[in-house]
Amino acid sequence: MKLREQMPELAGATTWLNGEVTKADLVGEKPTLIHFWSVSCHLCKEAMPDVNNFRDQYKDELNVVAVHMPRSEADTDLESIKAVAAEHDIVQPIFVDNEMKLTDAFENQYVPAYFVFDKDGQLRHMQAGGSGMKMLEKRVNRVLDEMRNA
Repeated sequence: MKLREQMPELAGATTWLNGEVTKADLVGEKPTLIHFWSVSCHLCKEAMPDVNNFRDQYKDELNVVAVHMPRSEADTDLESIKAVAAEHDIVQPIFVDNEMKLTDAFENQYVPAYFVFDKDGQLRHMQAGGSGMKMLEKRVNRVLDEMRNA
């Protein structure tokens, strides 16, 4: 995806965990962070406490949606996804993308990967890898500040 592109529809989930959301639910009120992760991704699990702190810190100002992107056939096991989600306190809605439909819509190849959309659904920041929480927080704050000052 390119910056300023519209958020794709959240369509094609094999299932949703922790409730289902649509693009219409996410756009209009507040910015959205969509993060891709996988049960087989060590970096994702390492970054999850940071993602969760982030989610909790901004819970009134930011939508957070997790997308489980399988990297192998073994990663498509729903019980395994549920177990890892519970173990790592992933309580936000989880789009289980076993058919890679949302992964393809986002043109994403990485886990972890983070996509920040403004309240109008435009992509404002994208990053991949486990190390960039400070940068992510800066970008989210910039989008939040714009909204607060609008």
